[in-house]
Amino acid sequence: MRIDLPDADATDRLGQTLARTRPASAVVHLHGDLGAGKSTLARALLRELGVTGTIRSPTYTLIERYPLQGGGEAWHLDLYRIADAGELDFLGLDEGAAVLWLIEWPERGHGHLPAPDLEVHLEVEGPGRRAHLVTPTPAGEHWLGQVEAIARVEPSLQAISE
Repeated sequence: MRIDLPDADATDRLGQTLARTRPASAVVHLHGDLGAGKSTLARALLRELGVTGTIRSPTYTLIERYPLQGGGEAWHLDLYRIADAGELDFLGLDEGAAVLWLIEWPERGHGHLPAPDLEVHLEVEGPGRRAHLVTPTPAGEHWLGQVEAIARVEPSLQAISE
């Protein structure tokens, strides 16, 4: 599924939609160049899940952890500064500890991260962005189906046919 995101508000709406439709446990890999909107999307998703206060980009800390309303914890990782995927072994990442993983630059942690339920590929498109959502798991397919249903009726999330 491809979605045009003409401005930051549209990126926020996509994040909010992903939050409202997410499965109980999910792993999201966020792909895109610097400035493509990965952190913006993650912030909107976390905010919609009830995270209050400052939502920092984990560019320097590598991981930020957030308690979620209704229980569980979301982990937001930014692996841009990782030189070797083996460095992740020192972060104490236990796959069962988080109910939501938001991973920026996941290719840098290859082999040391849980498999994604949803991959979001973001790219700059004129003054806005374009998102390409890919689902490698059945849970992800169900999730994307819910997002597609909302996109059909929500003018701000106009899906582009593949």
